[in-house]
Amino acid sequence: QVQLVESGGGLVQAGGSLRLSCVASERTFSNYAMGWFRQAPGKEREFVAAISWSGGSTYYADSVKGRFTISKTNAKNTMYLQMDSLKPEDTAVYYCARDSRPNRIPTMSREYAYWGQGTQVTVSS
Repeated sequence: QVQLVESGGGLVQAGGSLRLSCVASERTFSNYAMGWFRQAPGKEREFVAAISWSGGSTYYADSVKGRFTISKTNAKNTMYLQMDSLKPEDTAVYYCARDSRPNRIPTMSREYAYWGQGTQVTVSS
């Protein structure tokens, strides 16, 4: 059973930075893409970023491109989301997820099979 645990959320002022981590319970990164999604109150869950199993390819939502960086360390079963220049509209619960199929990099939440419990990020103005 794949388990994902996020950490690193918190309260930060606009313009600040946070780094989220997602630790997997087993060596689950091989051949599977990983992604970050977020959900703000009253809104649908939206794609933030995704990374290939090798780490060589990354994709970002337009709203975070140039401010967020996704990365992973397979040896530590850990994925990261470095968030810089944070804005109040980045406030949401952030979730990490693992793709349901190998060797692709989806951006739709329905393509991901395993999810963490989420970590709250709040950006004050």
